[in-house]
Amino acid sequence: MDIQSLVKELKTANDAKIVFYVADGLGGLPVEPGGPTELEAAKTPNLDALAKQGVLGLMDMIAPGITPGSGPGHLGLFGYDPVKHLIGRGALEATGVGFKLGRKDVAIRCNFCTLDPQGNIADRRAGRIPTDESAPLAIKLRQVKIPGVEIFVEPVREHRFCVVFRGEGLGGNVADTDPQKTGVPPLDPVPHDPESRRTAEIAKQFFTQALKILADQPKANGLTMRGFACAPHVPSYEEVYGLKPAAIAVYPMYKGLAQLVGMEIVGSPATLAEEIDVLEKAWNDYDFFFVHFKYTDSRGEDGNFPEKVKMVEQFDAQVPRIVKLGPKVLVVTGDHSTPARLKSHSWHPVPVLLSSDTCRPDGCQKFGEREALAGGLGHFPAVCLMPLAMAHAEKLEKFGA
Repeated sequence: MDIQSLVKELKTANDAKIVFYVADGLGGLPVEPGGPTELEAAKTPNLDALAKQGVLGLMDMIAPGITPGSGPGHLGLFGYDPVKHLIGRGALEATGVGFKLGRKDVAIRCNFCTLDPQGNIADRRAGRIPTDESAPLAIKLRQVKIPGVEIFVEPVREHRFCVVFRGEGLGGNVADTDPQKTGVPPLDPVPHDPESRRTAEIAKQFFTQALKILADQPKANGLTMRGFACAPHVPSYEEVYGLKPAAIAVYPMYKGLAQLVGMEIVGSPATLAEEIDVLEKAWNDYDFFFVHFKYTDSRGEDGNFPEKVKMVEQFDAQVPRIVKLGPKVLVVTGDHSTPARLKSHSWHPVPVLLSSDTCRPDGCQKFGEREALAGGLGHFPAVCLMPLAMAHAEKLEKFGA
């Protein structure tokens, strides 16, 4: 029996509330040997105060040495085995913008990029083109027509948009076209199984037509395609944990993942402060809250250590407002590490802070990777975080006689 099945049997209801306060890409690395990580360099008086009364640990989102994408990272965070429950990024993106995926659909998360005169990628994110510029371009791509398939194009945010192919005989097992580096052209969409060959052929045609439509654009004159995916099937949060869950996020992809596990999307915040406004207003209506902050990850991917430090400090500044609401359990963590030094997601374990009046003190005085290494939660798989939160909220019965 896996741990989620066990929790499903042991769950019990009470009025306790659980908050997961998640800084995307929270974990980091020192820039110089022996120096602080981004989290350790930040001034975080509120998180440090929680660390003194709570318990810390480190968490592997999938397994030691495995670098998680955002989808698998969040699935692990929510207590779902990300290897067992494979959800492609395209499905997350499409669901996040409110697109209802059907059985004939394949969704793709796309990035606008900048191509040089030779067709090589000069900027993988088209200079992080703002949404008010990128959205009309995404809508313009609805001009693409391919016989035998319906095509839907939906704007997302900044350089991101979503494409859905609808038709018979489409598989979602196609390789990304983003080479993850500049100075080279986008890759071909290569099918990994016979069922996905038609999808790959359609993707090539879409790319060719899209380049013609975008040819006169100064920044977003190209695109890459990632996370080809069909609609997933996963058990809901209410079914597994007996919780009424709410998700509060700015970026569509995270709303999409939350919806796929049965969370209700609450509010339409544009900033972290507005997310906490939504949390306050919704407090009496739910017993589990997922609050997501994106920009720690973005600054890490940009390789900007000082700016990631600032984002951590912004994240810390909202903690008193959450504490004031009186959650039985407050978990502060990330979905993966994004060290500015590496400019990408990494395999490094993610620091976790769990605050509750049922915590056994561990002596940690600050929230950071070094302190978490010595914390009372130890080093554990991410799928164990939800059972820990449920236990501290006294929502799990005893196992056995």
